Amino acid sequence: MSDTRVRPPTTIRWTPDGHGLLVLDQTRLPEERLEKELRTVEEVEEAIRSLRVRGAPLIGITAAMGIAALARQAAATCDAATLAEGVEGWAARLARVRPTAVNLGWAVARLRQVAARPYDDSTALAEALVAEADEILAEDRRMCRAIGEHAAALLADGDSVITHCNAGALATGGIGTALAPIYVATEQGRRVRVFADETRPLLQGSRLTAWELSEAGVDVTVISDNMAGALLSSDPPDIVFVGADRIAANGDAANKIGTYALAVLARHHGVPFYVLAPTSTVDLDTPSGADIPIEHRSPEEVRRGFGKLTAPEAASIWSPAFDVTPAALITGIVTERGIHRPPFGPALAEAVEGARAAR
Repeated sequence: MSDTRVRPPTTIRWTPDGHGLLVLDQTRLPEERLEKELRTVEEVEEAIRSLRVRGAPLIGITAAMGIAALARQAAATCDAATLAEGVEGWAARLARVRPTAVNLGWAVARLRQVAARPYDDSTALAEALVAEADEILAEDRRMCRAIGEHAAALLADGDSVITHCNAGALATGGIGTALAPIYVATEQGRRVRVFADETRPLLQGSRLTAWELSEAGVDVTVISDNMAGALLSSDPPDIVFVGADRIAANGDAANKIGTYALAVLARHHGVPFYVLAPTSTVDLDTPSGADIPIEHRSPEEVRRGFGKLTAPEAASIWSPAFDVTPAALITGIVTERGIHRPPFGPALAEAVEGARAAR
């Protein structure tokens, strides 16, 4: 039997010498498919901040692999204790770059724990960090596949899905979160049509989601964000799948700005609304969405996001990168541990603990 699995684009890999990273530069898509080499902490930080790499899982993976690559570079010139101090400095710097995505802090914390152990020499420490970063990437691939297999059960042949932003392969190390069930259903021979919100102001839905779905042969239609209401009122999709950058302990979910509006529309029109994310995105230390820090982006991303002036220089710009969808608007949350239903608190806590125990 032939292997019908989707082959997602490679978002991140080690350089041939293992002392740097090669990342797919997502600011160049869909016009150009180009890898960018990262060899310094400044370059890793810039890639995350500028959205060359983006999506909560991939941000965490990039930070982890970046720290490990830097450690390999430094291992030849310092002892283990000095290298551990360097790891702490890099970790503290990268953890601050994008505050809403909890996966960033989660991945960096894992490398800090590795660096805190005793080592005979700096090379042993560096290789332990590389092994942990590799495991974070492998775990993400497994979690994406499991999320896809759980949520694919929600899709029938011929169903249509609406999604917002990009929570596909480009946001992860695997086949994605919100797009994973679409890929799995396609592999199983089911026809699925996807409506991709354009996702303003940086158009991750049209530039990235539509690109990767088209590459995979999935039927995808792009709509601008303000067309979603008209679509849901005239020819509503069967289901909404979105990702998340942080899920609070009570099930409130922060995702790309515009997700909350889509959830309100879905509730009004009776369309089920699902959030798909790995347990690493669930933050049990954040009680509710009101406690999630919301990143604000540069006004220039709205004023002249792609070069041309689209708002007066004198006008003020309000540009939060994320909004929070209350748990009351969410039909279900899908993690690698299964489909969780309201009330989300106990289910999410059990899923996180189960994931930790299985690791």
